[in-house]
Amino acid sequence: MLLRELQRLLGTINDADVGADVCDYLITDRRQLARWHPASAASGTPETLLVAERPGRLDLGLYLDPELLARLAGSQPLERLTDDNLEDFCTALEGVSHFNCVVFNATRDRPVSLLSLEMQAEIDKYAVSVLVAGTQRGGRLVRGLHARLFGQVRLREGLDATLAALYATANRHAARFCRQLEERFLAKRDARVREMLAELRRFYRLGDAGKLRCAAGA
Repeated sequence: MLLRELQRLLGTINDADVGADVCDYLITDRRQLARWHPASAASGTPETLLVAERPGRLDLGLYLDPELLARLAGSQPLERLTDDNLEDFCTALEGVSHFNCVVFNATRDRPVSLLSLEMQAEIDKYAVSVLVAGTQRGGRLVRGLHARLFGQVRLREGLDATLAALYATANRHAARFCRQLEERFLAKRDARVREMLAELRRFYRLGDAGKLRCAAGA
């Protein structure tokens, strides 16, 4: 299944095997989502990570819209990532990124903020898309990919102003960090993928302050 492949790719890129199959936590029925988080169901969001913290345990669920998954099954982005399926691909990837990040930190008794979660998802989308697209059609989609992912962002209408500001901040810092990756490791004829992976893995393990400093180039 595509979600398992995305989880495997993220685990490899970040050197972070979370030991939990994201498909075991998948929810595709919006009625179930409405029972657990009515606001998300009402908003029509195609992706939502549900987190409930209890003493000694963490309950998780990842909702992905079934029509989104059906489109991805038909378009097969891991075989042919295009402008037509990039948005769907990144939506599913964002959900898996959120799931992995929460589990990775929870199993290490480390907190993770919403800002860190969103920033990491933006970076994960860029890293996976670059590496997947780089092996297809001569890497054509890679050219201009940064602008597609970070320059054409649309926030959901009616989004709470505080959340909108947080998402914008996460996007801005992730865009700056990914631009650094592009300039340092991908701008020349011979891409330095191994060095880029080392930087991504270092970033993944930083706390909020460290991620922000790293994104700022400090």
